[in-house]
Amino acid sequence: MFKKILIANRGEFAIRILRACKELGIITVAVYSDADKNSLHVQHADEAIHIGAASPKESYLNVDKLMQAARVSKADAIHPGYGFLSENASFAGTVASAQLAFIGPSADSIRLMGDKAESKIAMKKAGVPTVPGFEGLESEADFKQAAQEIGYPVLVKASAGGGGKGMRVVNAESELREAIESARREALNSFGDERLLIEKYLPDAHHIEFQVFGDQHGHLVHLFERECSVQRRHQKIIEETPSPLLTNELRQQMGEAAVKAARAVNYFNAGTVEFIFDPLLSTYYFLEMNTRLQVEHPVTELTTGLDLVQWQIRVAAGEHFPYQQEQLSQRGHAIECRVYAEDPANGFLPSTGKLLQYIEPRGPGIRVDSGFTAGDEVTHFYDPLLAKLIVYGENRETTIQRMHAALKEFIVHGVVTNIDFMQSVLAHEDFANGKVTTRWVEKTLESGSLLPENRQQAVGLQSLIAAALADLTIVNRQSKIVNPNEPDPYSPWKNPSGFRT
Repeated sequence: MFKKILIANRGEFAIRILRACKELGIITVAVYSDADKNSLHVQHADEAIHIGAASPKESYLNVDKLMQAARVSKADAIHPGYGFLSENASFAGTVASAQLAFIGPSADSIRLMGDKAESKIAMKKAGVPTVPGFEGLESEADFKQAAQEIGYPVLVKASAGGGGKGMRVVNAESELREAIESARREALNSFGDERLLIEKYLPDAHHIEFQVFGDQHGHLVHLFERECSVQRRHQKIIEETPSPLLTNELRQQMGEAAVKAARAVNYFNAGTVEFIFDPLLSTYYFLEMNTRLQVEHPVTELTTGLDLVQWQIRVAAGEHFPYQQEQLSQRGHAIECRVYAEDPANGFLPSTGKLLQYIEPRGPGIRVDSGFTAGDEVTHFYDPLLAKLIVYGENRETTIQRMHAALKEFIVHGVVTNIDFMQSVLAHEDFANGKVTTRWVEKTLESGSLLPENRQQAVGLQSLIAAALADLTIVNRQSKIVNPNEPDPYSPWKNPSGFRT
């Protein structure tokens, strides 16, 4: 087993890895930027090393600084977390070349599955159903011909990367040129690779993914599915397992396809095979594979009883994954809500500022993975994810009600959040009936049936009140003038600041 692990990430997942390491008796090394010098993951680690300015390019994406931190700390393994360099094949290769363990798959697997064009070709060869489309296109004429063949609407997307970046839905040929140009720009800025592919867009499909897990000895299994159809800008907001749509027969078929996909690239460690599912035809297509542990992995942990981060570390150290497919099962139901500092009423734009009040819910069946506390600053440098709220129950109905209650107890003041928005989603009859598709949020927002105006005003008013109270507290603390003739220690006349209601 490893003696010391460097965590090349930040926020809630860095803390998640820290906890797993401590339970395994492993020394932890955190890295941090200027913006994160007082963050929780720095405070919880055994050691912490500064790696640069707040900009990710100068810190968390700087391979040289990360490798230097590994050398200085004498770590024998690096866990990349998710995001940043977690799916960077070059980084995984650099770690291996330095005789350190990369806690994830091989660089070759990352490289093949990280390229959407190449991965689709590999999946076709492996017999895994793929979305109709074309790779290797260059000119606008090539894209026009391909779009005509598969039929509009189509999806133009980056060959490299993920997370909804470099993706454009095209409904007619008149929109194609602009979509290609903007997708290329975003792909180049986000991934350093402007290559695009085109495929059939399924507007009323569901997003269902399967967690796969393998060791370095050739053993590979799936850990069941996650329904991830509640999305905004192609990024997930609410995830759950089991999916309310899948029959046992479909679950087995898609699970076997996921394992086949992973085996085609000699995959080991944790990964996620993502499918687009058409409920009307009960058909599914391979979408992509994320060669890392997903943000939504806690719902799988709660229903299978497995600690996926610990098993990531253990199989990276050479251990066998001991469970056969027939030994694995799910129990109960789990839902995850991603609490973002963002404004759903304003196009989900990020919200920055100081967390004047931050109170997480507690109780049976409630788990919160967070990297923030009251007083922390939410900056524009990083993803606006504040926390992951995960709840578990005996069945889906119980779990939905538990999530409702937990969201009501989640108090955040100082920034705008999506908490009320998620409450509205969970209360919608479409969610209750399992009819939420990947475009549902967009369509429902346009219809005006989400985001009640009074709720948005209430959120803004609460933040203003909290800010005013925080400022008043500061004034009171800074005031040195006291009326010696006033016996009541709580009297408002003790405050000479001029404040009045």
